[in-house]
Amino acid sequence: MQAATPEKDVTLLLVDDDDVDVMGVERALKKLKIGNPIVRARDGMEGLSKVRECTSARRPFLVLLDLNLPRLNGLEVLAEIRKDPALSSTVVFVLTTSKAEEDKAMAYQNNIAGYIIKSQVGDGVMRAMEMLHGYWRVVELIA
Repeated sequence: MQAATPEKDVTLLLVDDDDVDVMGVERALKKLKIGNPIVRARDGMEGLSKVRECTSARRPFLVLLDLNLPRLNGLEVLAEIRKDPALSSTVVFVLTTSKAEEDKAMAYQNNIAGYIIKSQVGDGVMRAMEMLHGYWRVVELIA
C-alpha cells in the first residue's frame, strides 16, 4: 500500500490517553508506509480543542476517538462536535476497547463513520489502519 497522494493528504487527529495504543497506531501507519501527519490529544478537553484547531487549519482530517478518556469522555466529545455547526461534518471513527452495546449505539446516534474495537494492539490495529487509509483514499473529504 502506498502513502496518500498529495491531494489526499489527510491529517489524523488521534484522541487517546493510552501511550501503548498510540504507539500501536503509529507503528501500524509506519509499517503501511502512511506518512500522513498525526496530531495527538491526551484527553477529551484537549481533543475537543484540537478538533476546533483542525477545523480551521488542517483540512481535510479524520478523528480517531477513544471513548475512555479523562476530563471529558469520548461520547461527550462527540456530542459537543455534533452540536457545533462549525464541527458537525467532522469525520469521526471511534477507536476504543469498549464492546458495550450502549456505547456503540450512542456513538452511531452521533453519526460516527465507524466503530473500531482495539481487540489487540498488533494485527487488529494494522487492519484498522489499512481500512482507514482505504477510506480516505476513496471518500472525498471536505478540504
